[in-house]
Amino acid sequence: MADPRGFLNIRHRETQPRRPVPLRLLDYREVSERQRAGTLQAQASRCMDCGVPFCHQGCPLGNLIPEFNDLVYRQRMDEAADRLLQTNNFPELTGRLCPAPCEAACVLGINQPAVTIKQVEAELAGHLLDAGAFTPQPPARHTGARIAVVGSGPAGLAAAQQLTRVGHTVVVFERDEAPGGLLRFGIPDFKLDKRVLERRLEQLRAEGTIFRTGVNIGVDVGWDELRRDYDAVIIAIGAGVPRDLPVPGRELDGVHFAMQYLTDSNRVVSQARRSPRIDARGKHVVILGGGDTGADCLGTALRQQAASVTTLAIGQQPPAERGPGHPWPTVPPLFEVQSSHEEGGQRSYLASTVRFNGRQGRVIGVTVAETEFVAGSRLPKPGTEKLIKADLVLLALGFTGPEKAGLDEQVSIDFDNLGNVARDGYYHTGADNVFAAGDAGRGQSLIVWAIAEGRSVAAAVDRHLQGHTMLPAPVAPTDRAISIM
Repeated sequence: MADPRGFLNIRHRETQPRRPVPLRLLDYREVSERQRAGTLQAQASRCMDCGVPFCHQGCPLGNLIPEFNDLVYRQRMDEAADRLLQTNNFPELTGRLCPAPCEAACVLGINQPAVTIKQVEAELAGHLLDAGAFTPQPPARHTGARIAVVGSGPAGLAAAQQLTRVGHTVVVFERDEAPGGLLRFGIPDFKLDKRVLERRLEQLRAEGTIFRTGVNIGVDVGWDELRRDYDAVIIAIGAGVPRDLPVPGRELDGVHFAMQYLTDSNRVVSQARRSPRIDARGKHVVILGGGDTGADCLGTALRQQAASVTTLAIGQQPPAERGPGHPWPTVPPLFEVQSSHEEGGQRSYLASTVRFNGRQGRVIGVTVAETEFVAGSRLPKPGTEKLIKADLVLLALGFTGPEKAGLDEQVSIDFDNLGNVARDGYYHTGADNVFAAGDAGRGQSLIVWAIAEGRSVAAAVDRHLQGHTMLPAPVAPTDRAISIM
């Protein structure tokens, strides 16, 4: 373990510093900065000898958290990073983007602030990047099997890397112009510098993974054709169908899905597009939805110099601390102040959208009312309506499932009652040699779950083709995070 008295001597929790707000609003560089080595060592020392490390169960990947904390405390960074890579293909991504369910399960979190597990992981990933340690690991032999992975998000990339390393020929198909999925086009650069993603893609290519971009499976190439050409097909297309809000005025110009806005901005930042098609500059922006996507829209709109930004959430403001209804080690809903919230804008809760107001076909405002709870439903309370000025409205209400893209017609894939691709306990869809992983099969979820499922479906496919596998399978499709809904 780390320092046996670390959690007693150091009771405060210190996360990575962030760049000053006035400076970071001038560009799209990453907000977070590296933590000083002494601070990181001190924070790692707070990891206690808890006997049963519940953080293992809180992490879908099963990261060996007490072990790498101990090694960081002892300043054995190379060994700590190696320990992390044993369970996590992409710690540089989870260290930036994961909401850290492991910290909710930290035993120290019962009566103190939890260990900064995510921060330690992020710094270990930074150590790997600094050392140029993303060394390709090509297979020693090739099996002759060909596998198609459809989708290049975290689930698809994790599956591809695992299967390539055991000797299969893996081809990743991506309909966009470059691989990465929402990692590239949905996550703003101020949260994930795309050079980090490119470093990892270089490693995958050097190991032998093949990428085919600009190919829309189900349209450009049929699913049936793909099945004929490959020994196995993995569906890792994510849950890309956004949840709509069918209220009067939805058809007005200026009302967009959040992901349309974010992907447009990311293409401009990457210089793939000269100017934004959806621009918040000088506009009054209203964001519907208080989650991560809404926060990403907030940070982007502020950088585009919006006149004002208001975020509306239909539910109550979450508590600042764990409530009795969410005892340890469950993942509690907590009021979160992300980096974008530090930068500006207003947040409003218990706000139900009644209609979008327009003039000459363009949105000019949003009529909202106070939310009231009636027979388990959230409804606008009559008599509480008010108008919020809006030139641009962004719907960040989550996602309802994967795009079917010919799956139901060309492959006869079944979908469950939530709209996700149906699969058995081995990620098999029921169609011969077709598997599904990530958000396409489990619904909208976390990046850490996507990577875990990508590793697990790789093990399932390897076993299916070879009759056995040495690949780890951290989660089954029926697994769920430690939480009480």
